[in-house]
Amino acid sequence: MVRIVCVFFDGEASRAEPDEYVEITNAGRASQALAGWRLLDVADGRPEFVFPARTLDPGETIRVYTNEAHPEWGGFSFGRGSAIWSNSAPDEAVLYDENGALVSRKSYPPGC
Repeated sequence: MVRIVCVFFDGEASRAEPDEYVEITNAGRASQALAGWRLLDVADGRPEFVFPARTLDPGETIRVYTNEAHPEWGGFSFGRGSAIWSNSAPDEAVLYDENGALVSRKSYPPGC
């Protein structure tokens, strides 16, 4: 079972908050291919991150950053030059599988 664990919505790196991230974990017993899965900010309907070919093993956790790439967390980034997750109003991250089925959603605050 792949799920969004938390949304780190109040980045510390700069005003553009490139260090914001969504943390995703495989809490199931089987590996899960993520190719074509989509992560997005439901309040705005964008931006959208589409996963490349990648398998998430049981117990493994990855992060999708706003505009940083951390290999130790999978190396994923929206590649966006401005903050995604609102600091002043509640928001929600949503994860869909390759067929468009809702897999997980996570509101914040609280963050990570």
